[in-house]
Amino acid sequence: MSNSELTLTQQGGAALKRGIFSDNMISWVVTIGMTALILIFLVMPLWAILVLGFSAPDGFGLGNFTRTFTTARFWTLVLNSLGMALTCTVIVTVMAYIYAYALQRANVPFKPLLRMAALVPLFAPSLVQAQGLVLLLGRNGILNRELNLDIDIYGFWGVVIANALYAFPYAFLILSAALAVSDARLHESAEVLGAGPWRIFRTQTLPATRYGLAAACFVVFNLVMTDFGNPMVIGGDFNVLATEVYNQVIGQAQFGLGAVIGIVLLLPAVFAKLLEKRLTRQQQALLTSQARPMVAKASPRRDLFLGLYTYLVLALIMSVIVIVVLASFVRLWPYNMTFTLQHYQFDVQNGTAPLWNSVKISLATAVIGVAIAGLTAIAVQKFKNPLTGPLAFLAILPSAVPGMVLGLGYVLAFNNPSNPLHFLYGSFTLIIILSVYYNHAHAFLISSTSLKQISGSFDEASTMLGGSVVTTLRKITLPLLWPTLLGVGVLFFMRTMVSLSAVIFLTTPATQVASISVLQLSDRGAVNQAAAFSVCIMLIVVLALLIVRGILWAFGAKNITLIR
Repeated sequence: MSNSELTLTQQGGAALKRGIFSDNMISWVVTIGMTALILIFLVMPLWAILVLGFSAPDGFGLGNFTRTFTTARFWTLVLNSLGMALTCTVIVTVMAYIYAYALQRANVPFKPLLRMAALVPLFAPSLVQAQGLVLLLGRNGILNRELNLDIDIYGFWGVVIANALYAFPYAFLILSAALAVSDARLHESAEVLGAGPWRIFRTQTLPATRYGLAAACFVVFNLVMTDFGNPMVIGGDFNVLATEVYNQVIGQAQFGLGAVIGIVLLLPAVFAKLLEKRLTRQQQALLTSQARPMVAKASPRRDLFLGLYTYLVLALIMSVIVIVVLASFVRLWPYNMTFTLQHYQFDVQNGTAPLWNSVKISLATAVIGVAIAGLTAIAVQKFKNPLTGPLAFLAILPSAVPGMVLGLGYVLAFNNPSNPLHFLYGSFTLIIILSVYYNHAHAFLISSTSLKQISGSFDEASTMLGGSVVTTLRKITLPLLWPTLLGVGVLFFMRTMVSLSAVIFLTTPATQVASISVLQLSDRGAVNQAAAFSVCIMLIVVLALLIVRGILWAFGAKNITLIR
């Protein structure tokens, strides 16, 4: 080492010593700040639900639970919810597995089109699927009227089909990722030993993707078990726990009973999340450094069958979306099918205000969410102190909390005059904060994954040259991380635009959002105007995706996945 290099190193070490206190202070401030925010805006609302659920006139007790559990209606709702959720989980997992297998392991034409079609339900509120089914097969549905099918879509099967279409892209993304990982050498060895396609699938492909299957099952179950929009629109006399929470709180102001049902909804979600974590911990690496990527070989019969299947699923997914778009352009569905743009004038209560409210809330959520999720990931991955472990646990906790339960917790926590943050209740700010923490887990995991991929040698070099923590983050970490953070911003924006169950309890006439307007218009029978609102939501989400994709393309970051 030359004298100049030695001097530089010594100066860097001296700078490091001088900066130990300040760097340590920064790490503690960031860690404590992120932990405090999660405790206030996530743990406190959940605690409020638990406290109210166990509150009784004579103190704490099980009175609310006893009254709820001893009614026949409650157990009917439990059986309805479990039956619907389990049926939907099986259907979605099988459908999504075959669809993902076709795109990853077969030669099906126009794969990009099929992949994009599978993700279309993500761009719309969950109740759009129910909207489309009602327009197709409802009492005044176009197919029922034109073909005299006399199909009754309302009830159990209507909710199952609508929720299946809603949850399909989530299962597809998980299973597609699981099927994308494969070592071609194993399949070639099996073929050399005389194994046929079915045996290879049964002994190699299926076991290798069992953890992806488990994750897909848990995600779908949680989504449909706690979904609120589809059962409200197409459930008819078929009620589930999620709709009962809404009825108890909004319809009858029974917050205690609503809290009990919220706790009941929270338990299976937490149990499924813990079980998923336990199973995925057992997963071992499927690829080694000598692995060769799998290349689909031509098989006319298999490719024909899977091609027909994928395009049938595409037609099913797109039919409910296209029919909603079509209904927004006709004068009176289904009696007067002449073309009109009158429904886009939004001559209803509040006009276009809910739509612009949603855009503003989503943009603010994206900016604040990126900052909070990014800083939380940095604190967990870059700063090591006694708080980073608990912070990492709290950061992923929202993934086990249903949106409706969290929204109810916000009402109970922030509508309390004794809470110093009571002034936030009824404001856009509280809706933005709720949206940030409802989607926090996914954003944190994406940011953490990208941070892990940045070599620690960058930080070491910066430290040796006397760079502080802030300098390292500003000049090294953030320039490498910005494409991922932009993708995280899109995630926040998209999910906030289409969110329904999480914000249903927080909106007021002054803070109305577009997804709630769709629900209220559908409930009033204004199907054409509800369809127009849904179309506008989808267009805004797609436009945001295209803008961000253009930014990434312009800066050369073309391989960043915006939808994860």
